[in-house]
Amino acid sequence: MKGFRIALPFWVRAVLLAGLFGIALGAALISYRLYQRPVVLSVAVGTSDSQSKQIASILASRFATTSSPVRLKIKNVANAIDAAKEFATGGVDLAVVRADVGDLRGARAVALTARGVLMIVAPPESQLTTISKLAGHTVGVVGGAVNHNLVEALKKEYALDRAGVIFKDVAPGDARDAVQSKSVSALLLVMPLTEKNLSFVRDLFRDDASASPVLIPIDSAGAIADASRPYESFDIPKGTLRGAPAVPDDDVTTLRVGYYLVANRHLNSNVVANLARKVMSVRRDLVGEQPLLAEIAAPDLDSDAFLPVHSGAAAFYNGTQESFMDKWGNVIYLTPMVLGGLASMFAAAWRFLGVRSSDTVLTLLDALCLLPTRIRDARDEVELAAIEQEVDILLRARLAVTAGASDGASEASVLVSAVHRLDNLIHQRRMLLATKAAAAK
Repeated sequence: MKGFRIALPFWVRAVLLAGLFGIALGAALISYRLYQRPVVLSVAVGTSDSQSKQIASILASRFATTSSPVRLKIKNVANAIDAAKEFATGGVDLAVVRADVGDLRGARAVALTARGVLMIVAPPESQLTTISKLAGHTVGVVGGAVNHNLVEALKKEYALDRAGVIFKDVAPGDARDAVQSKSVSALLLVMPLTEKNLSFVRDLFRDDASASPVLIPIDSAGAIADASRPYESFDIPKGTLRGAPAVPDDDVTTLRVGYYLVANRHLNSNVVANLARKVMSVRRDLVGEQPLLAEIAAPDLDSDAFLPVHSGAAAFYNGTQESFMDKWGNVIYLTPMVLGGLASMFAAAWRFLGVRSSDTVLTLLDALCLLPTRIRDARDEVELAAIEQEVDILLRARLAVTAGASDGASEASVLVSAVHRLDNLIHQRRMLLATKAAAAK
């Protein structure tokens, strides 16, 4: 009958359940793969800073060859200024920046990658041994604009403008010629104290192999650091440029500034925590092969740090990073309970309203109620036999559906009573047809 649902065979139900299970399993696997898929982060690096570029390349290569949850996509820019600009405009997720350059309001530190040390160097045997003696001289600023903020800090502390000190931008490749031509009396450089960089400084004055440049101390480094938070006072160790005889012959006070790997403050904390973990892991694993990785360290974790640490990185360094179960454990445990409770409440409400039972039972009863008229109109034994077969099919199908249900017994008794009445009507009609057939003879 229209609207009546016949129970499906066991094998059909088994196939349907297997299909649903396969769909659920496939969805779970896809979700897991999506969860485990590495996050690709873009990072801006200034090509003029060869050390930062090399560190970024090492990290990116290592991440790509290990099961890292993050990957790095390097975007090369001219220098630290451009890297900061690219980061500030949202062009990249990460950047290697210098703490005193660019708009870093939205930046949060992930790791300290290096420290640039200020060196003001004069030619061998120069009489320019102190900042005050630079009066009236020209100082070449190697690197140009990237060091302008530092130059301004020196001018302010030592009143160098009034002293007639001129600062002139000099490209790294032109620094030696500038010294030899005496267009500058000294050079200002900011670079990590690596062997490569120290060799560059020595080569600026290599005409006399026995001579070494004069390092001019910044005696007021502490005061400058207090006034300009990106900087800190630092002592260049004795013998940094040459061991025997030692050059310098004593520690030289100066300034240094940090280079940082920074992330957007809105970047997901778990992603940044994983990034910090992998950066420190690469440092640990490769520092023997790549000595420049020794400079990598945790940033300042203090709440009042000039460059605040990202919350995700802080969680890693402080050992408070949440695991997957820490974050989602309660949801995983409670969700089945909540869904089960809601399902039970819905089923109880549905059963209480009788929506499902009424719909199904009324459909069957409507079908049975139509049969008495057909029985009374039956003209021969063939029609009666077909009606009997139809009643048997309806009854068996419904009893199969209600088997085991809490209200199955009461429903079955109603159906049996209806079928019993139909049997009586069929018997009466059969007797009537037999009587008519005998009278006709």
